Amino acid sequence: MWTLSHEEGNYGVPRRSLIGHSHFVQDVKISSDAQFALSGSWDNTLRLWDLNTGVTSRVFVGHTKEVMSVTFSPENRQIVSGSRDRTIRLWNTLGDCKFVVEQDSHTSWVTGVAYANTANSMLITGGWDKKLKVWSVDWKLHKELEGHTGYINATAVSPDGSLCASGGKDGIAVLWDLNEGKKLTNLSAEGIVNALAFNPKKYWLVAATEHAIKIWDLENKQILVTITDEAPGFYGNGKKPRVPPSPLSLAWSADGTVLYTGYTDGNIRVWSARF
Repeated sequence: MWTLSHEEGNYGVPRRSLIGHSHFVQDVKISSDAQFALSGSWDNTLRLWDLNTGVTSRVFVGHTKEVMSVTFSPENRQIVSGSRDRTIRLWNTLGDCKFVVEQDSHTSWVTGVAYANTANSMLITGGWDKKLKVWSVDWKLHKELEGHTGYINATAVSPDGSLCASGGKDGIAVLWDLNEGKKLTNLSAEGIVNALAFNPKKYWLVAATEHAIKIWDLENKQILVTITDEAPGFYGNGKKPRVPPSPLSLAWSADGTVLYTGYTDGNIRVWSARF
C-alpha cells in the first residue's frame, strides 16, 4: 500500500506491506468499497486482506496449483479464482469454496477471470487453451469465443460491461462484443501481451507488452501512444540497463487521468494522461 504525494520523482511512499504469501503474488484486486484487497499467489492460495489493519482476514485453500487470477463480484459478496490446475472456483468471503466449474471448463491454465456486469449475470474467463468463455450466473457456458492463435495471458472488461479485450502469446489484443458474442477487431500489440486495462472515462484500451505500453483509441482503432524505455525520465537518474525491463501490470486511476505500470525491474512507473 502506498501513500500518494503526487510529487514528480517521488509520486508515492510505502505505507504498509501485506505479508503472508509464501510465493509470488500473481494478481491483486481491490473491493469496490476499497476496504479489502484480494490476492492470488503461486503458493496455491488466495488471501483476503483488511486494508484498514493490513492483516489477512481469510485464507482460501483449495487450488492444487498456482492461482493466476482473482476477482470480486460487483457487490463484493463472492470471489472467483482461476488457476494453473485448470479450474475456476467460486468462494464466499468466509473462505469457503462453494462451487468448482468442471463441465465445459478450460483444458489448460485459467489466466483471467472477470465479471462483465453489475448484475453478476455474466462472467468471462480466459486461458492457455486460446479460448475465452462467457458464463451465465448459474455457471452454464453461454458462449465460447475463439480467435487467438496463442495462449491468453490477459482478460479485461470495459466499464459498461459491453466489451471484452483479451491478449497473449500471439501479440494481438482482440476486442469482443459481449452483447452479441462476436469479435470486433484485432489490435496489433507487436509483442506478447502481459496485461490489459480499459480506461474508466475514455474509450481507450491499454496493453502491457514485452517491450512497451500501448494505448489505443477504440473509436478509430488507432494507437494513441507507445511508451518504451526511451520515454523521458524512464530510468529516473539511473543508468540504462543492457536489457530493458518489461511491463507486467497495469492500473488506471479512478478518474482515468493516471496510469500505473509495474515493471520487471521492480519499479512502478506513473504516467499522466492528458485529455
